[in-house]
Amino acid sequence: MKTTSVRINKYLSLCGVTSRRGADTLITENRVTINDITVEKLGTTVDTSVDIVKVDGTVVELVETKVYVLFNKPKQVMTTLHDPFKRKTVLDFLKDLPVRVYPVGRLDYDTDGVLLLTNDGDLAYKLTHPKYQIEKIYDVKVMGEFTIAGSQAIAKGIKLEDGAIGKGKVEILSHTKNTSRLRMTLKEGRKREVKQLCKSVGHKVLNLSRSEFGGITTRGLKPGKWRYLKSTEIEELTKKVSGK
Repeated sequence: MKTTSVRINKYLSLCGVTSRRGADTLITENRVTINDITVEKLGTTVDTSVDIVKVDGTVVELVETKVYVLFNKPKQVMTTLHDPFKRKTVLDFLKDLPVRVYPVGRLDYDTDGVLLLTNDGDLAYKLTHPKYQIEKIYDVKVMGEFTIAGSQAIAKGIKLEDGAIGKGKVEILSHTKNTSRLRMTLKEGRKREVKQLCKSVGHKVLNLSRSEFGGITTRGLKPGKWRYLKSTEIEELTKKVSGK
């Protein structure tokens, strides 16, 4: 790999340790060192040709073989590699995987469905960045009778808890007097966005599943199981974030 100077958070993602956001967390927790000196600034750069980077005292190096995994996440599983409360994490289902990978984005503890994992930090970053507008499709069950007015409000855009504007396409699949089933398509994937959008138009989410991420589905893959992405799937994902 070409010798270069890169920001430490990008370097850690290229090493397959974590995402760039996750790397920032490791740095603020004083768990990262460069040449045995604790990294204190998020913008610190590392010279990949000479510097020795460690996380929790263990040397990390640039990934030579990139791995891409599709996991059908069950409910009541944390989208993290470690949970202090000892709840099940995605790592519990990936013990047979020979290399370390980390989740591309997140799914809530009570949400199931499509979850991608990889050690390709650059692709993971682009797939989760709002700039690249990667489609995520969710099957949603909400309390109450969802209306066209609610769909229109979400399509127009609604302010979220973090101040960003969330919006998406909502198809009303069916409804009863007490519940409605929806298919919601989002392109930015902000934290708890589906739940926030539904709540903003008066509906509590009762069940949430992600059925598609960037064209990838879990069709034929049972909950709790994983497989490597096909080369055509990797190419398609890469194409979606190129040239933007």
